[in-house]
Amino acid sequence: MARAALFDVDGTLVDTNHLHTVTWWEAFRQSGHRVTMHAVHRAVGLGSKDLIAYLLGEDRNRDEDDALSDAHRTLYGTYFERLAAFESAGDLLRTLAGRGWKIVLVTSASGAELGALRRAIDADEAVLTTTSADDVSSGKPAPEPVLQALELAQARAEESVFVGDTAWDMAAGTRAGVTCVGLLSGGLPGAALEAAGASALYRDAAELLRSLDDSPLG
Repeated sequence: MARAALFDVDGTLVDTNHLHTVTWWEAFRQSGHRVTMHAVHRAVGLGSKDLIAYLLGEDRNRDEDDALSDAHRTLYGTYFERLAAFESAGDLLRTLAGRGWKIVLVTSASGAELGALRRAIDADEAVLTTTSADDVSSGKPAPEPVLQALELAQARAEESVFVGDTAWDMAAGTRAGVTCVGLLSGGLPGAALEAAGASALYRDAAELLRSLDDSPLG
């Protein structure tokens, strides 16, 4: 069995969390919902339906869900050609692939959004495959996306590592039985990542690359 290095994308490899925060906030505003930026930021990393439920509650008018998701998709889509990867994100993936790790991207993005993210990272040659929102019935913090990634990589959980930037990532990885590494680049406090299961914290992809030999990916 191979060992897999699994990576969240938004906030971990590409600097998009605050773009998602602003565009979700605007989508809610356009539909007459008052939510705080802080609350939206904490929800980033969930799939669309789960994010809406987290912010509006289970007793919301679910008939609005699709319109809210469509509004966010349209607003966020205006940034596709300007998305920027974090420093050394692509180099991190290439280095790990060169050391024999199977690289799988684990993201709630799909379609054109996923394509824009992969273009920003510019390391497709290092990526074995991607599991997206289209591939699983339940998104993070459920373990299904991570388990699907392990299956695609034909890797054992106990020999694999999941790198992410949100508590949702850490919870999903922990439930799937992999070692979790948290990055602070998404703007979430380290204490929240550790409480959700992070075994190590790094400022961003560049610091993880510099510290690679002493990290869980060493």
